Amino acid sequence: MLTPAGAERLIFDTMPLLHKEDCSIAEAHGRVLRMDLRADRDLPPFDRVTMDGFALRSSSVAAGVRTYRIESVQAAGMRPFTLGPQADACIEIMTGAVLPEGADCVVPYEQTARDGASMTLEPGAEAPSPGSYVHRRGSDHGTGEVVVRAGVRLTGREIAVAASCGHPALTVTHSPKVAVVSTGDELVEVDALVAAHQIRRSNDHSIRASLIMAGYPRADRFHLRDIRHEIEHMLWHILAEYDIVLITGGVSKGKFDFLPSELERQGVRKVFRGVAQRPGKPFWFGLSGRMTPVFALPGNPVSAYTCLHRYVIPAIDHAGGMRPKPRLSVALAESVTFKPALAYLMPVRLSSGPAAELLATPAAVGGSGDFAGLLGTDGFVELPASQDEFPAGYVASYWPWI
Repeated sequence: MLTPAGAERLIFDTMPLLHKEDCSIAEAHGRVLRMDLRADRDLPPFDRVTMDGFALRSSSVAAGVRTYRIESVQAAGMRPFTLGPQADACIEIMTGAVLPEGADCVVPYEQTARDGASMTLEPGAEAPSPGSYVHRRGSDHGTGEVVVRAGVRLTGREIAVAASCGHPALTVTHSPKVAVVSTGDELVEVDALVAAHQIRRSNDHSIRASLIMAGYPRADRFHLRDIRHEIEHMLWHILAEYDIVLITGGVSKGKFDFLPSELERQGVRKVFRGVAQRPGKPFWFGLSGRMTPVFALPGNPVSAYTCLHRYVIPAIDHAGGMRPKPRLSVALAESVTFKPALAYLMPVRLSSGPAAELLATPAAVGGSGDFAGLLGTDGFVELPASQDEFPAGYVASYWPWI
């Protein structure tokens, strides 16, 4: 069977890229940027004052001038004044205003005393130098410079840059339609009467919630009973209408696991089946004839949730053009023994160690069906199959829950 890294590589290499589209800046938050954002002018676009105070020549202070005539007041958004030629000339200035022509620094209010139309530097006030309390034009970015590179999920920070650089519309990844399919006759909806032999649907709810949190809100839930003709009809509809299909359960080797054969009959090519890991060993991945990715996750809730975060969400991010995120490493807070020759995807709680390093404490989860056991955990670490003893301090790769 594949290792987790091998499975991830196959998915990334096989899964087609998602389409691009243009959308308004007002609708772009949470989308993946598919264009570079360049400065359409210098940033800042002028010498910008950063403190309320008085604009003057630093050379006049160096020459011994202590009292200045206030020639005018300039607020942010006003056309800049020109400072008079006299050594004792100054202009009262507000934060965000353009530095007046002829001035080269600002003295803050806190270092001055005012008397009518004059201002005197306080004893002990710091001697200003050229550029004091001035954000110089182009000191952040020059015209034409890339400020934000393609491949990031747009937050308020990138939206601010887009707006300041004059981008009313942005090229982003098309938001994919995702079908989240739960399978099994034992499942009933959360608000239905539940018999002693039945369980309530939870996988499709939790997966849909995680997809929305990850930036993929167009996720719809479906339920397939273990009836072949129903599976045939519903799968045909889902494969025709959705960009990505996630199925939980029904892909093992049980007598009523009809999905593998039905997927094959409808033209879904198996890329792989099974990963050498626990939980989530029966994980399955394939592509339909129209290149729709199909992820078949184990039915056990912990297995499904772990595979979603280890493979599915990273794969959608990759297909959407997102740049890879740095993988976080954490140290085990206590020793772990895991004998099976499988990678161990172990839920953990994070804490800070004495040297501010991140420590991962194993969580007591009662098997793949104990979804409530994930409460209070922050994510999982991946321990390789090449060893079975992991001492405290062992550094492992970490995946956070979303």
